[in-house]
Amino acid sequence: MQTDFPTRREIGVFDSGVGGFTVLRELRALIPGARLRYLADTAYAPYGPRTPDDIRARSVAITEHLIAQGASLIVIACNTATAHAIEALRARWPAVPFVGTEPGIKPAVAASRNGRIGLLATDATAASARLHALIERHASDHQVVVQGCPGIVDHIEAGDLDSPALRALVQRYCAPLRAAGVDTALLGCTHYPLIEPLWHEALGADVQLLRIETAVARRAADLWQPDAGPPVLNIDTSGDPAALRGWIEHVLDWRAPDVRRWPAAAG
Repeated sequence: MQTDFPTRREIGVFDSGVGGFTVLRELRALIPGARLRYLADTAYAPYGPRTPDDIRARSVAITEHLIAQGASLIVIACNTATAHAIEALRARWPAVPFVGTEPGIKPAVAASRNGRIGLLATDATAASARLHALIERHASDHQVVVQGCPGIVDHIEAGDLDSPALRALVQRYCAPLRAAGVDTALLGCTHYPLIEPLWHEALGADVQLLRIETAVARRAADLWQPDAGPPVLNIDTSGDPAALRGWIEHVLDWRAPDVRRWPAAAG
């Protein structure tokens, strides 16, 4: 499917909700002159419990919107959407560069001293064939403990970054990694760096924690062809714009731009 881009050019970024702001933050730092459009699919968050077909359908609808608004490069700032949708998106829009977000299995192998690695992810990412192919390709001689973490994204979406209930969940999900003696752990969801101190506390000082957002943003920066337009940040959401604006100001401490409602398709 060939795409005719509008005259304005943007980098489109999307996630199931607010987690992709960790990638957006890196993009703003690396490409300060870029026009950026972020879409938070908060009406459908989290993606973790959804079926692969649902995730692909949402990703297609979102990509259509971003391209219609001027995106000529798409960053999938979501591990779950990358795992289940990136190949379908590339097949549908072969002229559009897509940058996905995947757990850094290969860097974790390089970093691990004892050959035992932990991965903290959504249930959908943990179960995806794409993830297990990555593990087989890059870590077949390592022990990789893959831990699904249902409920974590819900707390973060609600702006809860430090409650006793959230801390209890983090401790529970880190327990299998501690029991396995991992020395390296991957945050396999872009939401998870927003509570990085809790993961550090639960895993212990001897476990090194790896994250992927900077590498994703660098890949997008390598692919981006700057234009002469002024830098702009547009934020759309399928959920409540006022709630998302409040989250941005409270959690990221950004002076939030206008957040526009994108009509969510039935699903």
